[in-house]
Amino acid sequence: MCMLDIKFIRENKDIVQAGAERKRVEIDIEKLIALDDERLKTLKEVEDLRAEVNKVSNDIVRDQDPALKIQLIEEMRVVKEEIKGKEDTLKKLIEEWQKLMLKIPNIPSVDTPEGKDDSGNKVIKTWGEKPQFSFKPKEHYEIGKALNIIDTDTAGEVSGSRYAYLKGDLVLMQFALIQMCLEILTNPETLKKIAEDAGISVTPSVFLPVIPPVFVRPLVQVKMARFMSPPEHYMFPEDDLMLIGSAEHTLGSMHMNKIFEEKDLPIRYAGYSTAFRREAGAAGKDTNGILRQHQFDKLEMEVFSLPENSMQEQNFLVAIQEHVLQLLRLPYQVLAVCTGDMGFPDNRQIDLETWMPGQDKYRETHSADSTGGFQSRRLNTRVRRADGKIEPVHMNDATVVAIGRTLIAIIENYQQADGSVKIPEVLKKYMGGKEFIS
Repeated sequence: MCMLDIKFIRENKDIVQAGAERKRVEIDIEKLIALDDERLKTLKEVEDLRAEVNKVSNDIVRDQDPALKIQLIEEMRVVKEEIKGKEDTLKKLIEEWQKLMLKIPNIPSVDTPEGKDDSGNKVIKTWGEKPQFSFKPKEHYEIGKALNIIDTDTAGEVSGSRYAYLKGDLVLMQFALIQMCLEILTNPETLKKIAEDAGISVTPSVFLPVIPPVFVRPLVQVKMARFMSPPEHYMFPEDDLMLIGSAEHTLGSMHMNKIFEEKDLPIRYAGYSTAFRREAGAAGKDTNGILRQHQFDKLEMEVFSLPENSMQEQNFLVAIQEHVLQLLRLPYQVLAVCTGDMGFPDNRQIDLETWMPGQDKYRETHSADSTGGFQSRRLNTRVRRADGKIEPVHMNDATVVAIGRTLIAIIENYQQADGSVKIPEVLKKYMGGKEFIS
């Protein structure tokens, strides 16, 4: 269960160390390599002793001298005890070795900007004109409460803070968004046009819709290398389960310990699920409305591809994200996420932030993460090439639509002077032709 290949780490100590420092992660490469040396040395000793036992066992069977047989059996008893001691040592070495390996993050790509936190993220593109209002725009929770489509007060009494009841036309809008996005992701002609318009060379195969489990085993989550901070988890130790923080967590692990055939890649999934986060590090932040909830819904993309195609696949996912926001006519900006803000398993991360006029700022609504072979090594998800060679696949994940934040963007960008919300043109057909939420 390795993050990076140990051979690569040994041969590129400086690169791995620098990559961890760029991500503000403390690691001890020298300790890891010394431990790996000891692990390999002990493993060889165990294997040599086992080979000796096998050889002598054959000699015992063939030998006709009873006295010599008794002597050899006694000698092998001593050797077997030595093997057991070394196996116990080896087990402890492997456990310590794995713990150190699991602390090594993926290496940022060469085009990832340097930075200590989100202030180091770089805007690489903006799209759309911000709406102009003849009145002071309100925030989504004010509008939602007045229209009786967002109720956090009742949810607070029933479930606590950071929960909400969505009601009426806002619920219809949620499922309209899902339907619109699934139509895009399952239409090869639409996907082909998105790729062509963006100048991206990919196989425009469709995404398979999936509703994945919302529970995942903690060991599997460790292999996914997501939610590395325990306070973010909703844990159920008695069941050896935890709630997912994104559909990605149970989409990316679907093919754990499996081997794809080269001809079958890329494989693309669109997973819709409810997600759960404690938001332990967000005390006092964004407590109004539905921006930062403990429970929220998302439609997520997951792609398994050949290594040489993974960069194009990530760019394709970003192009799909942009296509969705452009259909909704929501202004946004595209950011290259810096080293200090990117995810632990990511080697390249692109975020989209959508304009929220009630808040007078852009807020993150989408993320597209390229993990290369980092997660797949841990998950043991591989591809068999046409020549028979087997290697880790590359994995990409990205948001299609984070429902709550997209609803916020629509409410705030489409708000009207009379307090109603105009329904985006592209969603009207899914909402019975209705023009406004009022």
